[in-house]
Parts: sequence; structure tokens; C-alpha cells
Amino acid sequence: MLDTLRRLFADEGEKPRFDEDDHRLAAATLLVYAATIDGHLSEAEREKLHSLVQARFRLTEAEAGELIEAAVAAEQQAIDFYQFTARLNRALDEKGRARVVEMMWQIVFADGTVNEFEDNLIWRAADLLHVPREQRIALRARVAGARPEDVNNGP
Repeated sequence: MLDTLRRLFADEGEKPRFDEDDHRLAAATLLVYAATIDGHLSEAEREKLHSLVQARFRLTEAEAGELIEAAVAAEQQAIDFYQFTARLNRALDEKGRARVVEMMWQIVFADGTVNEFEDNLIWRAADLLHVPREQRIALRARVAGARPEDVNNGP
């Protein structure tokens, strides 16, 4: 499945390099985790992943594809996602880290459902990114289009 994602975003032209210290790679890798944790990458999730990466990091379509390809490779090699949250903690302020959590919610809501694996992943990532529970719930509600008190608050 991840090889298919990598091929979908592959580009044969000249590419910028996203090295392992690049916070964009760390964020994109968390988004890949969110998109694939349930074992199924829907077309809606794939499209949302590409559009979020391209818009958030102001990349061309080819650059976004390269970043996602690098993120897929990083995700496949990672034991856990702590290395990515640690990199984001060093590179981003509070608002930037919250934006990563919001993008994760956007990915998991792209297919219309959020399962317990996706919810737990975002809860753990938000905790490691020092995004408070209340803010995580508010971000989920905003992405879902609901009031925070109407959203299953999870762990």
C-alpha cells in the first residue's frame, strides 16, 4: 500500500531535497502515519494528504509529491513517531504544533470516519507535541464541524 502511495507521488524531474532534519518531513511523516494507520489509504485521504502538504508548505505539486515520498520512506524506517514529534517541538512554536495536529485531524476525517487507531494516534502525537487535551478536542471539533462537547473526547 505504501509503495503504491510512493509511486503515485513520484516525479522524474529535478527535486529539492528534504533531509531528515527538515521539520516539513517530520510533519508529513505524521500525516502519512495518520493516513495509513487503519491499514487502508482511501482516495480521499491520499488527495487530502497531497493538498495539505502542498498548501501548508507552499510547494509545487512535484515538490509535494517528493516530500510525501520521503515521508513514506521515513515512516517505513521508523520504529515509532517520537523522533518526528521531537523534531517538530524543536522547530515549531505552539501554534505550529497545533497546526500539525489539526492537519492530522483533517487527514483522518477525509474519508468521513475516525476509528480508534486514528484517534489514539492523534491523542499520542498531540501529547508529545505538547498540545493540550482541550485544544486537541477543539481542533477535532473544528475539523469535524461540530461543537467540542458533541465530539467523542477519546483518551
